[in-house]
Amino acid sequence: MNKNLNPLNWTKKQQIIGGVVAIVLIGGATTGIVNHANHQAKERKIEALKNKKIKLCNARAEKARKLEKSNEADSKKLLDIAEKTPTDKNIKLAEDSILKVKNAEVKKAFDNQVVGIKNRVKLEIEAKTTVSNYQKDAMNQDKYKTAHQAVNKLTSSYSKGLKDTLNKQLATSKKQADDATKAQQAKSASDSKTKVTNTNKEQSDSTGSTTNNSNNANTGTDSQSTVNNDVASGSNSYGGGSQNNYLQGGSNTSQNNSNSGSSNQGQGNNGQSNSNSNTNTGGNSSNGGNSGQPTHTTKYLGWVSVDGVRKYTKMCDTVAEAQSYVDSTVNSAEVINLGFDHSIGYGLDTVEV
Repeated sequence: MNKNLNPLNWTKKQQIIGGVVAIVLIGGATTGIVNHANHQAKERKIEALKNKKIKLCNARAEKARKLEKSNEADSKKLLDIAEKTPTDKNIKLAEDSILKVKNAEVKKAFDNQVVGIKNRVKLEIEAKTTVSNYQKDAMNQDKYKTAHQAVNKLTSSYSKGLKDTLNKQLATSKKQADDATKAQQAKSASDSKTKVTNTNKEQSDSTGSTTNNSNNANTGTDSQSTVNNDVASGSNSYGGGSQNNYLQGGSNTSQNNSNSGSSNQGQGNNGQSNSNSNTNTGGNSSNGGNSGQPTHTTKYLGWVSVDGVRKYTKMCDTVAEAQSYVDSTVNSAEVINLGFDHSIGYGLDTVEV
């Protein structure tokens, strides 16, 4: 080993320089060690902060996720309530809750459900209105068709109860209208038959009167012939050939029978008797014709029955008035309500007074 490299062989100056160098070297090493330690501590601190931030972010995300789920659950609950009871208030509460939902896909589905509820409510209102209009005018087939179509549009499961009720109301009113139509047709047929019967009776009565008048006329002719024969016979009894002159006129009779006063007087009395006989016969024929015409008044009874018992009745002067009474009674709220639990009947009767 080189003796110059041995610190023991160094001069004092070399030892001083060597000591300084050693100090510098030791200080540098120490500084390096310290710096390394500080760097490691800083890295550990940064890592800790990073982990803390990650944990904080995760906590916030979890909180937001839970809040979103809660908002979605609240909206779904309020939408279910609005579906079952679609009032304006319930629909508004559902709409407000949907505003808190952040998930775009879920929010869109909820919004579409609200639109469906509103459309269903609109269809239900339309169906109830058209059915009510038909019940007020059950003979109108166009209104029945419109109401039937409106009810068929209620396809939602939430509308099933209302749809069943409206269909029942339609069926009840339709049956009442059909029964009323049949009753009216039967009444018209009965009126036509009665009219034909009355016409035939009037024609028969007229024929009878004509026959009576003809018989009376023949009776008058026979009476007149009898009188003429009597006159002729009387004239012959008194003599003088005055038969033809008497039939032509009383004045001629007086002139032709101037030779026998008693003969003229007898002929005059016979003529007066003939006149009275003819007058009485005609009067009897006229009275006989009048006695063949019966006098009566026709009334019309409108009625509505409940379980076979006529509960509502009204006597009317015309068929139209009776039919109007029956229609208004059958379509009244009271009778419609009775129709759900009872059998309803109605019709018109002809009454001779």
